[in-house]
Amino acid sequence: QVQLVESGGGLVQAGGSLRLSCTASGSIFRIKAMAWYRQAPGKERELVAGLSSGSSANYADSVKGRFTISRDNAKNTVWMQMSSLKPEDTAVYYCNVVVERSLRNYEYWGQGTQVTVSS
Repeated sequence: QVQLVESGGGLVQAGGSLRLSCTASGSIFRIKAMAWYRQAPGKERELVAGLSSGSSANYADSVKGRFTISRDNAKNTVWMQMSSLKPEDTAVYYCNVVVERSLRNYEYWGQGTQVTVSS
């Protein structure tokens, strides 16, 4: 099994910044992808930013230029720096990791961290 520990959420005023962190541990042979999703009340979960091994980052149009995803393979950690936050960024943010093990891919989710942006 793989465990994901998230941190960094909180309450911030519009225009402010937050940095989310997610560290994976457990039965990991190779992490193929790490990403952040979010889910606002009454809305479906959506991809915010993702990083696949050997590929460049991809972002939702709504966060391009404001959010930056990065990862440290040695630490099995992914971060997302969020700047110029807007009230519409308010949501529960989830870390998502795809792990390769025994030639199969397994997907894991973090417990979620609340981000609230006040106007």
